[in-house]
Amino acid sequence: MTDRRGVVAKRAENLMPGAPYVRGWAQARRSAGTLAVQLIDLGLEPDFPGLTADVNVAGDGLVRLGTIRPEAALMLAELIVAGFAAEMAMHADALPQE
Repeated sequence: MTDRRGVVAKRAENLMPGAPYVRGWAQARRSAGTLAVQLIDLGLEPDFPGLTADVNVAGDGLVRLGTIRPEAALMLAELIVAGFAAEMAMHADALPQE
């Protein structure tokens, strides 16, 4: 399965010459680490035991959440929506009032 950007291409089990595997994996590791810190701060670390960095066959970094409970997926979705709502409210407050 591949999305329009090829991010969900198959895993890099057979390496292709010239693909930036180390760069992609390093970026994924930094991003997974940042997410892990946020999950720890929210007390949600146990809900995401399979959080890892990976790379696909094209060298794109991937952050894998692993298998999670439906409640954990719902909680993550709600946190994302709340974050976007807060960000939009901050931008709306910054607009000049007529």
